[in-house]
Amino acid sequence: MVPTRIRARTAGPFDPAIPLIDERPRRIGRREFDFARRAVVMAIVNRTPDSFHDRGRDFRLDRAVEASLRAVSEGAEWVDIGGVPFGRGPAVSEQEELDRVVPTVEAVAAATDAVVSVDTTRAAVAAAAIAAGASVINDTSGFWDPQMPATVARGGAAVVLTHSLNPPRSEPVKPEYDDVVEAVVDRLRSLVERATEAGIPPDRLIVDPGHDLNKNTRHSLELIRRLPEVVALGHPTLVALSHKDFVGETLDRPRGERLPGSLAAATACVLAGARIVRAHDVRPTVDAVRMAEAVLGIREPALVWHNNGQN
Repeated sequence: MVPTRIRARTAGPFDPAIPLIDERPRRIGRREFDFARRAVVMAIVNRTPDSFHDRGRDFRLDRAVEASLRAVSEGAEWVDIGGVPFGRGPAVSEQEELDRVVPTVEAVAAATDAVVSVDTTRAAVAAAAIAAGASVINDTSGFWDPQMPATVARGGAAVVLTHSLNPPRSEPVKPEYDDVVEAVVDRLRSLVERATEAGIPPDRLIVDPGHDLNKNTRHSLELIRRLPEVVALGHPTLVALSHKDFVGETLDRPRGERLPGSLAAATACVLAGARIVRAHDVRPTVDAVRMAEAVLGIREPALVWHNNGQN
C-alpha cells in the first residue's frame, strides 16, 4: 500500500528544520545527500591492531574490505577508514599508516559507490587517500597538521572539522572549560574560517563537536543536550558516539555492553539536528536513525497498515 503523506508540522517538541548555510542537496563522492531532510550512517572500519572497540578484528586488509562492504549492505552510505587510533598508544609511522589506509581505500572505492572517508591527522596520508578514491578527510585533530587545509582544498575533498585540543596520540589531560559548548562552537567556527581561507568551499565542510575528545563525561552529555548550538553553525553536524567512554561511564557499562546507550545517544542527536552518525554497529544504528527521522516527520514509515483498515 502507498503510505499516507506526512503533512508539514508547524509545532511540536522536535523541529526537523536545521539551519544549513546551503540547503541544496550536495554530492560527496558518487552519492548525493540532502542533509536538510535526511540523516546518514557512517560505518567505522579500523585497520589498526589496537582499536578501542574491535581490538584489531579488521586489521587484515581482506577483513577490512569485507567489513566495509558488509556495512554498506546493512545500510551505511559512508565508510570511514582509519589506520591510527586517536588516543594514546604505540607510535605509528607515516609509511605504516599509508600502508594500512591506501590499499583499503582503493579496494572499497572499487567495490561500492558509497562514500569513502579516511580518519587521519596527517596531510600526506590525506593526499594519498584522496588520490586512492577517498572523498572525505575526517581529521579528528582539528587541523593539527598545518598542511591539512591546503591538502584537502587541492584534492577537492570534503572535510570533517572536529573539536579537539591536544596532539594526536598524546596522553590525556584533565579538560577545563568555563562553558564547554561555547568553547566547542568557537573552536569549530575558527576551523571553518581556516578551511574557507584555504579554499575549501562551504558545501564541503562538516562539523563534529568531538564527544570524549579532550572532554569528560559531563562535557559530552552537555554537548548532546545543547547540540542545536553546534548545528546552528550551518554545516552538517557529525556525531561520533559509538561505544565511547562517556556512554560506559553514564551507564556503568564496560566495553562490549554499550550498544543500547550508544543508540540512545545517537537518536537524541538526530532529533537535535545531527545528520551524520558514525557507528560501529551499522544495522541497529540505521534503524535508530530511521526511527528518529520518522518521529521528526522527515521520513515516511516503510509500511502503514496497523489500525488502518488493512487485514
